[in-house]
Amino acid sequence: MNRTALIGIMVQDKASSAEINKIFSQYNQYIIGRMGVPNAGEENLNVISIVINAPADIISTVSGKLGQLKGVSSKTIYAKQKEE
Repeated sequence: MNRTALIGIMVQDKASSAEINKIFSQYNQYIIGRMGVPNAGEENLNVISIVINAPADIISTVSGKLGQLKGVSSKTIYAKQKEE
């Protein structure tokens, strides 16, 4: 069963950009939307958010792969599931 989630990504090391885009390409069939805010704040921080609709294990894998990159942090928020 698919879930919808928002993955928030903080990028402090721009050298990781190519790897981030590679992960996005690998899972692009699940990504509904993407927004990026370059140079947010005084820390020269890049912020990306993606909305993803996929099985929970895929969402977890994407977030985990992103969080393992140098200078990258990620956090996932899941939409509440409908009660049946």
